[in-house]
Amino acid sequence: MGTMVQRTSCTVYTSSLIKEVYCAPVCLCMIPSVDCVRDSSSHMWIYVFLGNALRGIGETPVTPLGISYIDDFAKAENSAFYIACLQTITLLGPMFGFLLGSLCASLYVDIGYVDLETVTITPKDARWVGAWWLGFLVSSVIMLLSGIPFWFLPRSLPKQGEESKLPPCTPTQDGTANSNATPHQAMTLAEIAKGFIPSLKKLLSTPAYFLLLCGSLLKFNSFIGLLTFKAKYMEQQFGQSAARANFLIGVLNLPVVAVGIFLGGLLMKRYKLGVVSGAQLSFVTSFMAYLLLLLQFGTKCDNVQVAGLTVSYNGTPGVMYNGNLWSECNRDCSCLAGEWDPVCSDNGITYTSPCLAGCSSSTGYGKNTVFHNCSCVLSSSAPEGSMSVILGQCPRSRECSRSFTSYMAVSVLSSFINSLGTTPGYMVIIRCIKPELKSLALGIQTLVMRTLGGIPAPVYFGALIDSTCLRWGIKKCGGRGALAPPTFSSSQSLSC
Repeated sequence: MGTMVQRTSCTVYTSSLIKEVYCAPVCLCMIPSVDCVRDSSSHMWIYVFLGNALRGIGETPVTPLGISYIDDFAKAENSAFYIACLQTITLLGPMFGFLLGSLCASLYVDIGYVDLETVTITPKDARWVGAWWLGFLVSSVIMLLSGIPFWFLPRSLPKQGEESKLPPCTPTQDGTANSNATPHQAMTLAEIAKGFIPSLKKLLSTPAYFLLLCGSLLKFNSFIGLLTFKAKYMEQQFGQSAARANFLIGVLNLPVVAVGIFLGGLLMKRYKLGVVSGAQLSFVTSFMAYLLLLLQFGTKCDNVQVAGLTVSYNGTPGVMYNGNLWSECNRDCSCLAGEWDPVCSDNGITYTSPCLAGCSSSTGYGKNTVFHNCSCVLSSSAPEGSMSVILGQCPRSRECSRSFTSYMAVSVLSSFINSLGTTPGYMVIIRCIKPELKSLALGIQTLVMRTLGGIPAPVYFGALIDSTCLRWGIKKCGGRGALAPPTFSSSQSLSC
């Protein structure tokens, strides 16, 4: 049910999707009621959660066991180089993943199910949702195929450079020859479990390993927070689209990280760096990257000029923390203040919706819709400007584009310098513990990184970012939430 509202001049439309315009001395508009109607919940997230859990279970053993496998059967001077090659190749996955994400983000989420001509938002719009599900389908097939070669790896290899010292083949109980038999293969699961606690205690009581573990945890927290919100930061701060942000990360940041990791391993092999030298290199590169990142505090753009939020309706700048979206120019309009359907005027000010801009007529269709006779544009800082607005937020200034170029330059340089110390840091962890604890040490490091670094970092980074929000929307049933996106239901009408 709705409420009948009488106005002397009225425009009836459905958010950005214009239905019909009525202009009459007296018109009646249907304003949606605010009754609490909960949306039907979907349980599809359970399948996404289980899929990610299975993926994590499958990929976790590759890093600790794979690195230990290489270090066991390679020469000591070649081990760092091989591990650097492994980590470099590992980064090719995220690089192509970001490129795939860029492609998917440029496609509408319901592609193939809706008429794209009726979609009134563009990929640069904050409300745009890309075809995220398409990336899961492509990557799952590739991961399934990439796991096949692991079935053909031998259980054991001769130590590099010691192939001529192999012992002769020894017959087993069934009469077959076995030249790779080791005492560890005869250990039962119970014996392994019995020795786990003492080995873990011995490992954590190693001061060097424990300090390196804590340092790696702090570093990984910042890395996960940066990786999670970097693309969104580029969207909100510099006005980049999600597709372009993912593309730039994939072609600029990740390749230089791969090159840095490879060069770090090459430096250790070329100059035969030991544990102390490797730790010093890792510390120096991390500290230099930290100092470079401080420069990014100076590479930013001004707030988008949004009427009622960052600028008043008369054009006076200043953040309005109470977020008063009403003015004399739209006080007689029956608008929904919780809706975010931005429009841009010629004076560079963004209005949260055509209704709050005081518009009373429109022309065009879909993305080409233009709203006219907007009373709030008349009271702006440029009264001689146009009384019309177009869909979408106003574009950023040229100064913002230059700041974005500086931001990406600093980001790429700091990523390269920081990655130079990745391989030396790994080798320090491997060399400071006993050989029999190597696999356990790398496994514990992976566990700690993913649980204490990968899980809480996006949560508190996200909470910190949310604390900067100037205006929150109100959910249908109460409580704080995101500003409501435009609805394309013909039952909703706005009037002005």
